[in-house]
Amino acid sequence: MANELQEKINLLVEKLMNLGGADYDSDKTTSENARKTGLVARDFGIEEWDWPQGVGLYGLNKLQLLQGQDQYMDFFKNWFEANIKKGLPSANINTTAPFLTLVDLLDKFQNADYEALCMERAEWLMNELPKTKENGFEHVTSSIGNRNASARHEEQLWIDTLFMAVLFLNKMGHKYNRKDWIEESIHQVLLHIKYLYDKKAGLFYHGWTFKENNNFGEVFWCRGNSWFTFGIVDFIEAFHGDMDAGLKRYLEDTFKAQVNSLMALQGDSGLWHTVLDDKESYEEVSGSAAIATGMLKGIKLGILDASCKIKADRAIEAICRNIGSDGTVFNVSAGTGIGMDKGHYKNIMIAPMAYGQSLALVALCEALE
Repeated sequence: MANELQEKINLLVEKLMNLGGADYDSDKTTSENARKTGLVARDFGIEEWDWPQGVGLYGLNKLQLLQGQDQYMDFFKNWFEANIKKGLPSANINTTAPFLTLVDLLDKFQNADYEALCMERAEWLMNELPKTKENGFEHVTSSIGNRNASARHEEQLWIDTLFMAVLFLNKMGHKYNRKDWIEESIHQVLLHIKYLYDKKAGLFYHGWTFKENNNFGEVFWCRGNSWFTFGIVDFIEAFHGDMDAGLKRYLEDTFKAQVNSLMALQGDSGLWHTVLDDKESYEEVSGSAAIATGMLKGIKLGILDASCKIKADRAIEAICRNIGSDGTVFNVSAGTGIGMDKGHYKNIMIAPMAYGQSLALVALCEALE
C-alpha cells in the first residue's frame, strides 16, 4: 500500500503545481445562477491569492515537512513573489488562507517584507475585520469579478472561517508569543462551536446568522464539517501540549462526538455524501479526504481510538480510486456558498480544484506517515 500511496502522492503534486491560472475576467459576466453552482473562475487554478490556492499551498507544505527536503521551495518562492508583485487582493477571511503556509515558511524565506505581511494580516483580523455579535469573525469573502473588493456576509458565522483564518491567527500567536492572538483564536473556535454544532446530530451546520438567529437551511455539508474535523486537530497540535486541560478536553470531546457521527454516515464506497445525511447527494472527495486526515491525525495524537482506523483506511482507498492517471482528483465540489436547502449543495458543480488536490494530498501523506 505504501508504494501505491507514494505513487499517487507524486501524481497529485505534479498536477497541483501545474494547474495554471484561469480567465478571471470571465467572472465579471458569469450569471448569478452559474455562480450559485460554483462556477467562479477565480477559484480554479493555482495562481490566484485566495482560499482554494491557500489550501493548495497548505497541502504542498505538509508534504514538504513530511519529506524534510525543502524540494518545493522554488515553487513557493515563485508563487509568493508573483502574487506580491501583482498586488494582493482585498483583505478578507478567504484571502487569509495563503498566510497559513506563509507563516510556516517565514524562517526559510528570511524576508522581512513577508513577515510584515503576516503581522499586518493578524492585526487586521483582530482590529479591522468586521465582527458579528459576540465579536465573531464575520465571514467576509472576495468579491466575484473584482479582486480589490470584498463581499460582506453581515452577522454571519461560517464553519469555513476556522480553517481559512483562525488557524493562522493561532499559529501567529504561538510564533510571536502574542497571548491576545491566541486567546482570540480560542474565542473564535468556541463561538463557532456554540452556534454551528448540532448536539443531536453531532455534526456542524454550514453557517449561522445573527440577523435571523438560525442556521439557514440547517444542512450538514460534508466539506464544511471536514474543516472542523481536519482543522481542530491542527489547532490543538499548535499548542504543543500547553493548552489548558479543560479547554483541550472540551475540544477533543466535540471532535470525538463529530467523528462518531461521521463514521455512521460513511458511504459504502468509503466516501461521504456532500450532504452528509442525504444518500441521494453525490459522494464528494475533498471533504472526505479532510475527514480522513482528521481521523488519522486524531488516532496518531491519541485522541481517537485505533478502531477508527478501519473507517479512515476505507476512505483513503476510495480517494486513491478517485485519482486519475494524470493526478487529477475527481468528484470534487466547487466553491460553495451557504444554501437554504439540501438542493443547493446537491447542485454544486464537480470540477478539479486546487483544494481537491491538496486535501487528497494531505490525506495520503497522513496515511503514508
